[in-house]
Amino acid sequence: MIYSHWGLRESPYAAGIDPRAFYQSTNHEEALARLHFLVDQPRRVGLLLGDSGVGKSLLLEVFARQKRSAIRQVASLSLLGMTPAEFLWQLSLRLGRDLPPIESMFQLWRSVSDLLRENRYQQFGTVLLLDDADEADSEVLLQVARVAQIDPSPAARLTIVLAAQSRRLGNLGRRLLELSDLRIDLEPWSESDTMAYLRWALLQAGRTKATFTPDAMRHVHRLAEGLPRRVKHLADMALVAGAGSELELVDGEVVESVFHELGVAVTSCG
Repeated sequence: MIYSHWGLRESPYAAGIDPRAFYQSTNHEEALARLHFLVDQPRRVGLLLGDSGVGKSLLLEVFARQKRSAIRQVASLSLLGMTPAEFLWQLSLRLGRDLPPIESMFQLWRSVSDLLRENRYQQFGTVLLLDDADEADSEVLLQVARVAQIDPSPAARLTIVLAAQSRRLGNLGRRLLELSDLRIDLEPWSESDTMAYLRWALLQAGRTKATFTPDAMRHVHRLAEGLPRRVKHLADMALVAGAGSELELVDGEVVESVFHELGVAVTSCG
């Protein structure tokens, strides 16, 4: 009923990691181009940095889909909460070898090592996209550094991308920071980016008429601090409030009201 009020097929600002919802702002476009550079050159380790909610996980998913091909293998996983054994097992699984999770560390490491060498001999590139690296256990990060150094030859065509919050960069440890070849900083949206995104997402969901006043869009940007995840959440809640009041347009007052009523949820969702 909420979205039918606005003539929408679905929520234009749904939460979650959906590549269809990826809005390529100027900064996000540049970050994506630099990720492609990392892999195509190739370089061994890259850092994707930005505040929580800026869109790192979604960007990695979009990049993974673009890079998977017959000549390149891409493995994506979050390091949050993993043990070293779980990391090696999950990595092995995503590279195509299903091992029992009870294998020893030696067997798990040998499996990953063999898979990377097989890719080299078959002239396959290997791309490892590791999210939440700043929240990984230090022993897991040691395993990541070990993988990065398993075959130093450029012929290995191995690239590892570590996504982390900028303020927690030190958590990656000295070794991985020394191995990094390129730092990619993902910035919050500008006001024009936010306004363009709000219109674009509505159009994708079937709405061709104006829905937010310019003042409302500026309020969304300011209150969400340009962070995509917060922008989506605040805009979605404003649509709900506007439909409940049977409004024809969402104005700045509605956005302010929603923010103050749900301020804890909006600010913590980043």
